[in-house]
Amino acid sequence: MDEAGKLFIGGSRKPDDSLNKPEYLELKFGNRHGLITGATGTGKTVSLQVLAEGFSKAGVPVFAADIKGDLSGVAAQGEPKDFLAKRAEEIGFSDYEFDKFPVIFWDIFGEKGHRVRTTIAEMGPLLLSRLMDASEPQEGVINIAFKLADKAGLPLLDLKDFTSLLNYMAENAGELSKEFGLISKASVGSIQRAMLVLEQQGAEHFFGEPALKISDIMRINPNNGYGQISVLAADKLMMNPRLYATFLLWLLSELFEELPEVGDPDKPKLVFFFDEAHLLFDDAPKVLLDRIEQVVRLIRSKGVGVYFVTQNPIDVPESVLAQLGNRVQHALRAYTPREQKAVKTAAETFRPNPAFDCATVITTLGTGEALVSTLEGKGAPSIVERTLIRPPSGRIGPLTDAERQAVMDRSPVLGVYDEDIDRESAFEKLAARARQASDQAAAKQAKDELAPSPPAGSGETSGWTLPGFGNKDDEPQGRGNGRTVGRSGYQRETIIEAALKSVTRTVATQVGRALVRGILGSLKR
Repeated sequence: MDEAGKLFIGGSRKPDDSLNKPEYLELKFGNRHGLITGATGTGKTVSLQVLAEGFSKAGVPVFAADIKGDLSGVAAQGEPKDFLAKRAEEIGFSDYEFDKFPVIFWDIFGEKGHRVRTTIAEMGPLLLSRLMDASEPQEGVINIAFKLADKAGLPLLDLKDFTSLLNYMAENAGELSKEFGLISKASVGSIQRAMLVLEQQGAEHFFGEPALKISDIMRINPNNGYGQISVLAADKLMMNPRLYATFLLWLLSELFEELPEVGDPDKPKLVFFFDEAHLLFDDAPKVLLDRIEQVVRLIRSKGVGVYFVTQNPIDVPESVLAQLGNRVQHALRAYTPREQKAVKTAAETFRPNPAFDCATVITTLGTGEALVSTLEGKGAPSIVERTLIRPPSGRIGPLTDAERQAVMDRSPVLGVYDEDIDRESAFEKLAARARQASDQAAAKQAKDELAPSPPAGSGETSGWTLPGFGNKDDEPQGRGNGRTVGRSGYQRETIIEAALKSVTRTVATQVGRALVRGILGSLKR
């Protein structure tokens, strides 16, 4: 029942319950973003699946998080059920047929999908601060760490790289403060403790290489021309909501930074579903909210449609809500003042239909029924209609473990992301520098034992520095400001000890694609 250039959503009803007209989402407006809302159990996941299937069938790649595991069923052909046949008959869906869709399963932990990673450098200071819930002074130290790594040529790939750099900063806080501004040892210590918490929560699985290539979530199946549906297993990830939200925001920002401008294409280049969207905005600082708003506003020109899925429309800030042109509103409850406000907000965002009162209907919608309004004509929202959502073509419900593994075994990215790659990065460079300084100190000590001590005030120094922060004889040349970091013997020893102890605690990691990109840094505040 899909028409050319349109995605069939369901059938609307007249007040007398007779069939009115089919409801569509025009593909050329698919990158104008959207919103799926409704209380638990009202059919949001099925609506998400219906839209994902429609975009995929139209040759549009899709990325979606699978919170409960139910969305995995899109990889299997649907099965005849009485309630599916009844719904198809109710809305006049005469050519309803079952189908399966090409799926790539992803999982940060590598358990229910291919590993998905990024590097500390690509995450950038803003999102890393958000991930650690850093205070303003701590965020300042994190920004300094990225600047220091950039200046000293230290690739930041995983948590151990960043921890090693923090150790160095703590040992040299006084000297580095002269160059970059105040570095409080207390703030560094707090960040190090936050890093330990992240590691315990499994964040170390997320940082490293090979980093995810955006092209691998924008694939078209060569057999049938369907867009690949990338499904992120998020049931375990949701145990750390901040990591979940930060990961998806990072992915959005990567899409924004890497994809070229395409203007207004005939159909989106990618559709991105952000389930449990309230986690993105909860307790987010204003600077981050401003950046999110900018990304949502500007990423449509890259051909990316972003669809937020959440229980309440008031979970989404008004500045973002105003940019979501395609709406599917399932039932809401109105027992509390907050719920009543949500119903009013949802009703006021629709183009009114004189046949019914939106606020009243929202509280009486049945399961699998929604108020639907999409962009049409020259981009104006359609009059809201009370709509029965069409039944999906794929399976409703999760795959079995064996079925999931079978999908992964024939995945187009099989073997690409499943093994870690070890390359030289900040940890190895800092450890090598410490070993070199240790050897030089030992050689100097041996020489001093055989020779008279230099006259007092001769200006000789010892110790080690980062490239770009040493004396004029330190390599590489031409970097830094010529300062020597760590001139006193006591400071030299503590730096060496700290670095060598770090060697025994950690293992080598890898070199990143771009050292300090500063996620969303290309956007002006």
